[in-house]
Amino acid sequence: MENAVRTLFERYESFFNRSLGDDGDMDEVASLYASDFIAASPAGVMTGKNDDQLKQVMKQGYARYRAIGTKEMRIRDVRISPIDDHHCLTHVAWTATYAREDRPDTVIDFDVHYLVQKLNGEAKVFGWVSGDEQALLRKHGIG
Repeated sequence: MENAVRTLFERYESFFNRSLGDDGDMDEVASLYASDFIAASPAGVMTGKNDDQLKQVMKQGYARYRAIGTKEMRIRDVRISPIDDHHCLTHVAWTATYAREDRPDTVIDFDVHYLVQKLNGEAKVFGWVSGDEQALLRKHGIG
């Protein structure tokens, strides 16, 4: 399980950063996710499907990240809490770097907690819990 999860998040980080450079391949990014997912944040809980609508939302999300100056998203640490043979909670510590015209780059650390399922040797995200991204960005004068 651990190797599959670490490989998943290495791919996740790579795809994220490539998508910051251009429009990215949303099929490739969508391959990180299970057919259905759940997400929770202070904004509420939502469910969704890994379909064309998800790809469109992700494409818009990456465009927004580029627009606010996101230069890079790097994983600082991955901690895995097994649940059973096929599921785990993966705590990912991220560092985001934002380019700023009026000052030096801004670096923000944050954590996201992912629900991961491994089937047929492949790990995929089926859920995540995150903090208030918009409030964190505002606190640092971004967005």
